Amino acid sequence: MTVPYFAQWESRDLVSAFLSGKLHPSDDPLWHLSGASDPDEYAEWSPHMCGMACLKMLLAQQRKQVIPTIALMKECREYGGYVVNEDGGIKGLIYRPFVQFIADVFGLQAEVKEHTPVEDVCRWLEQEHVFIASVHPSIRTPEKIPPHPGGHLVYVFGRDKERREVIFHNPSGDTRASQEQVRLNEAVFARFYAQRGILIQLG
Repeated sequence: MTVPYFAQWESRDLVSAFLSGKLHPSDDPLWHLSGASDPDEYAEWSPHMCGMACLKMLLAQQRKQVIPTIALMKECREYGGYVVNEDGGIKGLIYRPFVQFIADVFGLQAEVKEHTPVEDVCRWLEQEHVFIASVHPSIRTPEKIPPHPGGHLVYVFGRDKERREVIFHNPSGDTRASQEQVRLNEAVFARFYAQRGILIQLG
């Protein structure tokens, strides 16, 4: 299955520099493609755009629409999918408002899943569904043991049943290999996976 890839930052080849702090997101030369009004808004929001990058990939896959991540966020925020705290901290993606947002705006049928093992996700993938999964961001280095599951979202869209692998795009992968068409053994994926996410019906 060919699924378009988008990182949560516009310059996918600079993700490693953004993550390490060698480069500030406001210096992303492609920031204007995000839908942000200026580099500062882009820098503030791009670290939180993993969920919107997943939605962007889904819409590109299913609808052949490419909608900028921060433009998507601004609509999702109207539904309560993101909240800015008094101290300026950003809370989100908040699942249930997101599900309502994509139902109203894009006609997508989705539901929040909790306490859901990877085996259930694999079964749904074979039944015309995709899954936005909560995983630890260190899934980009699967040889490591994460301190805890969850904290980041990846777009899971396929399974290799014979090899018992899940196939996904990671919006914060820092190399091409850790970004696109990532294949991980189901048991390895489960180490990073928080057993929650958003199940979306295709078609």
